Amino acid sequence: MTKVLGLGDNVCDVYLHENTMYPGGQALNFSVFASKLGVEADYMGIFGQDPIAEHVRKTLDAHGIGHSHCRSYPGENGFARVTLVDGDRVFKGSNRGGVIRQHPLILDDGDLAYAAGFDLIHTTNNGFLDGLLPTLSRLRSCSDHPVWISYDFSSHWTEEDRVKRVCPYIDFAFLSASDLNDREAEELCRRLHQEGCRIVTATRGSKGAVVFEGGRFYTQAPDYVEPLDTMGAGDSFATAMLVSLCGDLADQRDVLPAWKRLETPALQKALPKALKNAAAFAAKTCLVRGAFGEGVPVPDSLRDRIYAESL
Repeated sequence: MTKVLGLGDNVCDVYLHENTMYPGGQALNFSVFASKLGVEADYMGIFGQDPIAEHVRKTLDAHGIGHSHCRSYPGENGFARVTLVDGDRVFKGSNRGGVIRQHPLILDDGDLAYAAGFDLIHTTNNGFLDGLLPTLSRLRSCSDHPVWISYDFSSHWTEEDRVKRVCPYIDFAFLSASDLNDREAEELCRRLHQEGCRIVTATRGSKGAVVFEGGRFYTQAPDYVEPLDTMGAGDSFATAMLVSLCGDLADQRDVLPAWKRLETPALQKALPKALKNAAAFAAKTCLVRGAFGEGVPVPDSLRDRIYAESL
C-alpha cells in the first residue's frame, strides 16, 4: 500500500462567525485527505500545549493517522482566524504558527530513517522547513526505496529567493495562482521547472489547474459545485493528484530513482487521470465546513486571545 507523510504545519482554523474551530494546516490536511483516499498516512510536525493542539491530536487519532515523531512544546498551537464570504474562506489574521516559530522541526537520524519508509513526503511554505529540504532530498535517490518530495508554495511563489532554495530539492510544486490567466500560469510553471522542480501545478480556483512536466502542459477544469466552504480545496486537489500518481507509478518505485519515474511515458498516461481525480475530490471538499469538518466550539479559555484585535 502507498504510504505518505505530511510534514510541517498544523493549526485550527477558527471561524469567527461560528465561534467554531476546525483542524487544518496544509501538511495536516494532506495527511487527513490521503487517509480518506485510502492510503496509509502519517503526520510529523510541532504541537503546542493547549486545547487547540489537543483537538488536532484527537483528530489525527480518529482518522488513524500516526504522529509518533511529532514534538510538543509549551505555548500556543498554531491557529488562524477565518470568516466566509459567499462560501469563500477569508483569513483575518493568525498567530503565525504558534510555537513552531521558536521551535522549528529538526530531524534526527531516527526521523530520517522513519521518513525513508514513505513513498512521498509533502511539506509546505508554512512548515519552517525549507532548510531541511537538501537533507530530505537525499531520500529521493535511496537505492532501496526512493521517496518523492512535494512542496506547496501557496501564494509564496512570488518570493524569488524561496523558489531558488526550494525547487532544486523537490519533485512536485503546487502554487495558488487564482489571479493568473492561462499564459501567465504557463510561464510561472515553466519558470519553476527551470529552477529544478520536476512537475509544477498551478491551481486557480474556477479557472482550473495548469500542470507542466517539462515536455508538455496539461489543464484540468474544476468540477463545478456551489461551494459551502472552499477551505482546503487546494490541499485536497494536491493530495488526490499525488495519491493517484503514487498508485499508478508504484511498479517503478523500486527500480528507478524518484525523479526518473517522472521522466517516463507512464507519467504522461497517469497525469490526466490524476488531475481528474483531483478535481473531483476538491469539489467534494468544497461541500464540507472547514477543510474536512471536525469542528468544535472555541474553548472559553482561548476566546480573549483568538478574538484579540492585534492578530
